[in-house]
Amino acid sequence: MAMRIRELAAQAGTTTRTLRYYEAQGLLPTGRSANGYRVYDEHHVRLVREIRSLQAIGFSLQDVRPFVECLLAGHESGDDCPASVDVYHRKLAYLDRHIAELRDVRDRLSERLADLGDAPPPRCELLPTGPESDTRGDKQ
Repeated sequence: MAMRIRELAAQAGTTTRTLRYYEAQGLLPTGRSANGYRVYDEHHVRLVREIRSLQAIGFSLQDVRPFVECLLAGHESGDDCPASVDVYHRKLAYLDRHIAELRDVRDRLSERLADLGDAPPPRCELLPTGPESDTRGDKQ
């Protein structure tokens, strides 16, 4: 069943602006009717849902491209092509690196807190204390 851009946006859960952007990026090929309107079908709904689901887990549009190309080539799933699997591997390696970096930062922060022990935090001489530190601006 042929549909226009508003119908595709509604079925795919997105906006017409997003669909036009995907088209401009070469991710959403479209045909045109005799009067020049964009024409879509269920295959386009599937493409847009694939793009959006991959973006929802942190993939960029560049990362999404191999999955879309795989679907456009007639494969049942965007995961069926080696280029898509390569993207998964690259994304996992990227996440593993960043998780390791965050663990390192967390460990260093925990060590600093442990070094402080149960002692009360030191007073900072740069911060005013007492009645002269009243920030309301009204002196007594």
